[in-house]
Amino acid sequence: MFGMIKNSLFGGNEETEFKLLSTETKDGVSYEVRRYDNAKYATVSSEGRTFDQVSGELVRKLLMYIGGSNEQEEAMGNTAPILITVFPRDDGAMMRRLVVAIRVPQRYQICPPTPTDSMIKIEDRPGMTVYSLQFGGFAGETEYRAEALRLTRTLGETAPYQRKQYFCVSYDPPLKPYGRRNEVWFIQEEP
Repeated sequence: MFGMIKNSLFGGNEETEFKLLSTETKDGVSYEVRRYDNAKYATVSSEGRTFDQVSGELVRKLLMYIGGSNEQEEAMGNTAPILITVFPRDDGAMMRRLVVAIRVPQRYQICPPTPTDSMIKIEDRPGMTVYSLQFGGFAGETEYRAEALRLTRTLGETAPYQRKQYFCVSYDPPLKPYGRRNEVWFIQEEP
């Protein structure tokens, strides 16, 4: 626990690098198209509870892992953003299933410390191109759903993106009171 707090207060934030492919504005809504490289992520998942009921608990598990709750007791430093994969129903509501992920810091990409929590898995995730819409404030299920709907309307029906899942993205520690950065990412279909 101390490692997580120390990491949050004194550690630097290693932000995931990306290549900006374009910045678009349509109907007054600006979004970016970005390319992310493949990387290792620590992940934890849940089924049966809502986004707001379980997302904070799962994020804490991952922050504990990178803060030193691993077999090597290695405090790795913070990375951003945290990605929460959600699975929307046809009506836009989120299913009671989500996967929370945080990129393993660059220094540990080759050999990440082994999690002590059996719920945490290390995944090799492929590179991806995303449509990204940024917004501020504290974000829960309601805010992410509203922004996902806004991005859906902006992109239109013909845009090539995956519709069975999307990412709710947060860059800030939970206690940051203002200037918060959140995003919704839709994964572009690869040709």
